[in-house]
Amino acid sequence: MFRFLPLILKTLWRHRSRTILTVAGSATSLFVMCFVGAMNDGMANLLQHQSAKETLIVFQANKFCPASSHLPEDYVQRIAELPHVRDVTPIQVFTNNCRASLDVVVFCGLPAEKVRHVREFELISGSWKEFEKHQDAAIMGESLAARRNVKPGQKFSIGEFTVTVVGIFRAREPAEETSVYTHLPFLQRGQKLAGTVTQLEVLLKPETDATAVCDAVDELFRGGPVATQTRLKGVFQAKSLGDLAQILGMARYLGYACVVLVLSLVATTTFMSVQDRTREHAVLQTLGFTGARIFSLVLSESAILGLIGGVTGTSLAIVFLHLSQISVGAEAVTISFVPSVGVAVRGLTVSLFSGMIAGLIPAFRASRVAIVPALRNQI
Repeated sequence: MFRFLPLILKTLWRHRSRTILTVAGSATSLFVMCFVGAMNDGMANLLQHQSAKETLIVFQANKFCPASSHLPEDYVQRIAELPHVRDVTPIQVFTNNCRASLDVVVFCGLPAEKVRHVREFELISGSWKEFEKHQDAAIMGESLAARRNVKPGQKFSIGEFTVTVVGIFRAREPAEETSVYTHLPFLQRGQKLAGTVTQLEVLLKPETDATAVCDAVDELFRGGPVATQTRLKGVFQAKSLGDLAQILGMARYLGYACVVLVLSLVATTTFMSVQDRTREHAVLQTLGFTGARIFSLVLSESAILGLIGGVTGTSLAIVFLHLSQISVGAEAVTISFVPSVGVAVRGLTVSLFSGMIAGLIPAFRASRVAIVPALRNQI
């Protein structure tokens, strides 16, 4: 079939306006489909990350936004004494927007000496020593730094907080790269909340029954000054992103609609091409081309048309996602739109198979053309 590739490409170029419009429509549809796929992949990556299954989040009961959760910091010692608990980290959270937004910035205040141990960070510029030395120092995620055009040594302000960025980090979990990590006391003083924290992060020992530990923590503070609600990190994140998860679920149908649109565009173009070349296909039969050969030529033409649109749309989507560093968040939990290899492979696969499926009926019709009526231009 490769020896007929020049013939197929020449056929597509013969009606270049129609071909270009079809490719443009297919590329637009694949761009949207890949964008939706990146959103859903970001959500899945966030909830399936290993830390989401081995870490508990202790939050104030009946509170939702980080701005309203205030736990006594001395809860750390009491939780650390429970069986199966490996470590407890107090975290103060400040965000510029608790509602769903495309520009969420999350400040996380942790004990400085704990940051590099409880987070899987690779510092790609800057210095850990500088971070640990100064109270107003901060390290920023690579994605956020690119979006806000921040370099090490520069000041960065959100709300009433201004920090000096002394390092840029890359995280195994892309959603972490939309955060700024600074010193716990710095955020506590800035919010006039000394002695309290937003949440506690509890690391469990291997093969621990997380549900039992959640119940034990909440029971420990049921009669205390502040009641708690403890969940696995993945469950906590899913709860925080509940509304966004529903929106992303609906967006999946938009991806399906894009596939249908690609099918319609390629099928229509291939039908028109076959209709215009009825006599040509009859001539090919007189030259010895079998019906099966003509079928494969038309099917290949349709598949290549779909694939060109897919390559264009998928490439544009990957480049756009990489350059824009888009993320969406709610209640200080963010989802990064990740331009992954999986997104690219799905886009190309969908475009190829859509092109082949769209070409089946036109190819069958072309292979069944009656020679004599076609040559008389009666079909």
